[in-house]
Amino acid sequence: MTLKKSVFLILIVLIIDQWSKIYIKTHFQLGQSIEVFEWFKIHFIENEGMAWGKKIPGSYGKLFLSLFRLVAIAGIGYWLWDSIRKNASSILIVSISLIFAGAVGNILDSVFYGLFFDHSVGQVAGFLPESGGYASIFYGKVVDMLYFPIWEGVLPSWIPFYGGKHFLFFNAIFNVADSAISIAVMLLILFNKRVFPKEASN
Repeated sequence: MTLKKSVFLILIVLIIDQWSKIYIKTHFQLGQSIEVFEWFKIHFIENEGMAWGKKIPGSYGKLFLSLFRLVAIAGIGYWLWDSIRKNASSILIVSISLIFAGAVGNILDSVFYGLFFDHSVGQVAGFLPESGGYASIFYGKVVDMLYFPIWEGVLPSWIPFYGGKHFLFFNAIFNVADSAISIAVMLLILFNKRVFPKEASN
């Protein structure tokens, strides 16, 4: 896979990711939900940028997370460039491109959305408000909206640990950038031997 194709893939993911986030941010209030299908909803939430909505405690936790992710993006970018230079497997290059696009997509929220948007609590956020955004640079929140509550109910009592308890599959709310990273990881797992032939043969 060539550098041009990799860049094209990254741009496509970033455009879809940012368009969807900006649309949600400027058309939905925080917590607002629309049912598309019984098993799929658009549900607007925001998080600090870590998986499952977790955050690093302390006043500088968010800043540390944003700076760490910038360093990680630089590392992923080098990995991508080096893999293309070495003519690595197309699956590997596609996977790294998706990981890079996903990481950049979410870091854009963290770095800039606090500056560019109003808060969304009880209102639809405006873009570039005269009074300023809801946070300073590096302190923005990541926009999530894709929700797939495929099954909800009480599990059979014979299931260990969770039997008889209420269960929702699945309760994660995510975005296009998260999806790109997840797809990349699945590709790397499914095609591990093709992607890393030398490592797999040892």
